[in-house]
Amino acid sequence: MGRVLPAVEAAHRALTMGEAIDVPRRRVRGGGAMQHLLQAAWPVRGVMGFKTYTSTARGARFWLHLFDADSGAPLAVMEADQIGIMRTGAAAGLAARALSRPDAAVVGLLGAGRQARGQMLGLTAVRTVRLFKVYARRANELAEFCVRMAAELGVPVEPAVSAEAAVRDSDIVVTATTSSKPVLEGGWLADGVHVNAIGSNSLLRRELDEVAVLRAGLVCVDSRDTALLEAGDLTALMEKGRLAPRELVELGDVLTGRHPGRQDVKQITLFESQGLAIQDIAVAAMVLQDAGLSDKLSAAENGSASHCGQQLPY
Repeated sequence: MGRVLPAVEAAHRALTMGEAIDVPRRRVRGGGAMQHLLQAAWPVRGVMGFKTYTSTARGARFWLHLFDADSGAPLAVMEADQIGIMRTGAAAGLAARALSRPDAAVVGLLGAGRQARGQMLGLTAVRTVRLFKVYARRANELAEFCVRMAAELGVPVEPAVSAEAAVRDSDIVVTATTSSKPVLEGGWLADGVHVNAIGSNSLLRRELDEVAVLRAGLVCVDSRDTALLEAGDLTALMEKGRLAPRELVELGDVLTGRHPGRQDVKQITLFESQGLAIQDIAVAAMVLQDAGLSDKLSAAENGSASHCGQQLPY
C-alpha cells in the first residue's frame, strides 16, 4: 500500500490537470454473465490500457491490458483482482487523508470481504487507527476476518453485533458491500465523521440511505462523469432534485488544492468511490517497474518478445 498510494494519487492529480484521460465503465450482458470495460490513457507516463472483467453469480475474473502510449505496443497482460483491491483501498485512503479529521482513530467497517481488507490497508497507511469495529452478516466469517486482520495490521479489530453498533461513535465509516439496499442509516452518523462508500458502483446498488448522503456537507467522488452514470447512492437523489451534479467534488480537486475539502471539525464528509481505469493503469505501470521490467519495455516497441509470458511476483 505504501507504493500504491502515491501511484494512485499521481493518477488523480494527472486527471485533474488534464494530463490523463479516463473513460467511464461500460457493460454488456451475455447469457449468465456480464462483461465490464474501463479504459484510460496517461500519455505523460507513457502508458494506456484497459481493464475488463466478467461477473457471474459465482464471482468475477479481472484482466488488465497495458500498452505503450506512443507506439501502441503491448506491454503486459495482468490478472487484475489484487490490483483492483489495492487501488480501491488507496483511493479511499487518499480520501480519508484529505477529508477525515486528523485525529480520526476509530473506524466502523460494514463488510468483511477482500475489498474490506484493502480499505483497512489504505486507512492504516494514512491515519493512526486504534480500533476497527467490523460488521458482516455471516458471524463465522466475520470472526475469522477480525482475527486475521488484527494479526496482519497489529491493530485491534473487533466484531460488531450490528451495522449500527459498528457505525456509532466511529470517526471514519466504510461501507464495502454489494448490497442493493442501504446498509448505513444517516441517523447513526456522528458529527465530524468521514464516510468512504465503495460498493455502490451500479445503479442497482445502494449502501447509504438518503439521510446519510444529505447530511454530508461535502460529497466527493473519484470522477464526476463516472458517478453520474453509476453511483446508485447519489443518482436517486439527483433524480429527485435534492442533489445537483455541480455539488460533486472530484478527489483530484481536493488533492491538488483546487477545492479546500473539509470546512470544520463537525462537517460530515462523504467519498463515493466507483473505481477508475486510470487508477488501474497507474498501479499496473508501478507493478512493471517494481518487477524490474521497466527497462525492458522498449523491447516491446522493437518487436522483441523476450519477456512475454514472464510471471510477475504479484
